Amino acid sequence: MFTEPIPPVPLVRVHSECLTGDALGSVKCDCGEQLQASLERISKEGGMLIYHRQEGRNIGLLNKVNAYALQDKGLDTVEANHQLGFKADERTYDIVETILEHFSIRQMRLLTNNPHKIESLRNIEIVERVPLIIDSNPYNENYLKTKKEQMGHLL
Repeated sequence: MFTEPIPPVPLVRVHSECLTGDALGSVKCDCGEQLQASLERISKEGGMLIYHRQEGRNIGLLNKVNAYALQDKGLDTVEANHQLGFKADERTYDIVETILEHFSIRQMRLLTNNPHKIESLRNIEIVERVPLIIDSNPYNENYLKTKKEQMGHLL
């Protein structure tokens, strides 16, 4: 439970699980760095991190590893998911609203670059979208470019 009260309009990060980035420090994505930056910002400003168990944009770890193999052959992250029979992003956010409701959070400052996440949270007032920009590296440049150009991420 919280040791300090949540601010009136808390900073909230809904972070989708990424074992390779969050726990193993992969440089092929920006997930681990986003998680760390979010935790640092929330610890300073107050708020909440919801760690959403939807590995690999909700295709699961095995399929994510298979998508990585396809990416190593030249496909981008969206093409790899499509090749495996998935949408570019299979995530849903219904449970997030239930969690926020449990904590009586009706307004939030959402720490995200993902417009789909913003659109999906319909029953919570997002008073501000707080960008979460991570510097690219030679291993994730194409990944970030694909997120921006094909998935509409606000990078």
